[in-house]
Amino acid sequence: MVLGGLRGQVYGHDHDDPGPGPGRTCAELVGGPLDGLLLDIHGWRAEEVDDGVALITELGRWPGGRALYDPHPGEACKTGPGVACRFYYTGDP
Repeated sequence: MVLGGLRGQVYGHDHDDPGPGPGRTCAELVGGPLDGLLLDIHGWRAEEVDDGVALITELGRWPGGRALYDPHPGEACKTGPGVACRFYYTGDP
């Protein structure tokens, strides 16, 4: 499900938030109910990035449930500000 109105917004921020703040590091969410959103991963350790995330969403299969997103194996996550990597939808638990 692609919700064009969400593209470039940061997960967990207000809908009128212009995007990630200066110097922030984000992962782009690809596929699933949160496709196109950015996830602020600024300050995360490499192990935390590798573990992926379970994000609360009302847009998934079960409202109030979680959507799982993981980095793609072998796809490097760069360091520094901006969109550093992508997390891909892997399902709803």
